[in-house]
Amino acid sequence: MEMKIIEGGVCAAKGFTANGVHCGIRKNKTKKDISLIVSENVASAAAVYTTNLVKGAPLIVTKNHLQDGHAQAIICNSGNANTCNANGIEIAEQMSELLAKELGIKADDVVVASTGVIGQPLDITPIANGIPSLIEGLGDHSDFAAEGIMTTDVQKKESALSFEVGGKECRIGGIAKGSGMIHPNMATMLVFITTDCSISSEMLSKALRGDIQNTFNMISIDGDTSTNDMVTILANGQAGNAEITSEGADFDAFMKALNTLTVHLCKCIAADGEGASKLIECKVTSAPSDAVAKGVAKSVICSSLVKAAMFGSDANWGRVLCAIGYSGCAVDVNKIDVSFVSAKGEVLVCKNGAGVDFSEELAKEILLENEITIAVSLNDGDIEATAWGCDLTYDYVKINGDYRT
Repeated sequence: MEMKIIEGGVCAAKGFTANGVHCGIRKNKTKKDISLIVSENVASAAAVYTTNLVKGAPLIVTKNHLQDGHAQAIICNSGNANTCNANGIEIAEQMSELLAKELGIKADDVVVASTGVIGQPLDITPIANGIPSLIEGLGDHSDFAAEGIMTTDVQKKESALSFEVGGKECRIGGIAKGSGMIHPNMATMLVFITTDCSISSEMLSKALRGDIQNTFNMISIDGDTSTNDMVTILANGQAGNAEITSEGADFDAFMKALNTLTVHLCKCIAADGEGASKLIECKVTSAPSDAVAKGVAKSVICSSLVKAAMFGSDANWGRVLCAIGYSGCAVDVNKIDVSFVSAKGEVLVCKNGAGVDFSEELAKEILLENEITIAVSLNDGDIEATAWGCDLTYDYVKINGDYRT
């Protein structure tokens, strides 16, 4: 069985339902502001969290709940981050307890998340009032759940695929939110993943922690690492495969499926960066080490000047070399090649660290596309890495100038 893209998002895997509703956290009644994902049975669970020293109360509560490696439900509100609040932990625990009571599960089996404005008190009342309708509407509603976790996102982000483990068809799906305050070093956004593959919590954690180094930690929108971000995955085992408890062919198959899903979500997040008009991918090849390949790719993606040049469709390759130069990576600048690539073609703009003659007209045509790859060859090894970001537009400042008010 070949791996293939399917419909369903977080509801694609057997035994998972989801929903999203407006409960009253947001003033705009047309926007859903709370989401729920539920597994029919207790699932293996793993999560990774932001490295920001300021962490939202939901992350602290969730980390405590997942100490036993299991969970059965995920609840997430938008519109308020529940961060830097004196009663934040209490509110997050109340969310868990209220949901658990209505679902008939343990409060410790609830993953809690919040996203939105930092430093504003979160009233439990609308959440408490909204939980019954949230549960009543549970079904094949991954799209509702994806909508309910959006903040400044313009597009809903969800994906799913099927794959085979031990002769059994398994499914994995996810939803994500992320548009601003996104920068490498975990987790950079909220991502919720579900799978019916049977895998131990230890191996699930190993898979997730290994994957994020090449996916979610390779995104940057604006250089700000948020306070509330995490990636969580639940595996309920309903596919019926023999449980994955160690490395091997089955674990490799699961890792491949997880990576395929997360790369797609990474691109969705980067393309929907606040005010963005273009998805920018930096692919570094022929690097001497993984650290150098990743360091160079992230430095290029994070450069405000590179991002601004991409917005203006300006083939200013000198900014790419500049970003490589201050990356802190040991590279031989006299070996670097740079090309710009899109659906309109490819143009080489730098060879061995120096400019070459190229058609500005072709370069402009290539860079006018909404998906652009900055291809960097270091010509000093066989390691490669990819990072994702977006252009820097006028709208980014407009969005963040009055985000709180």
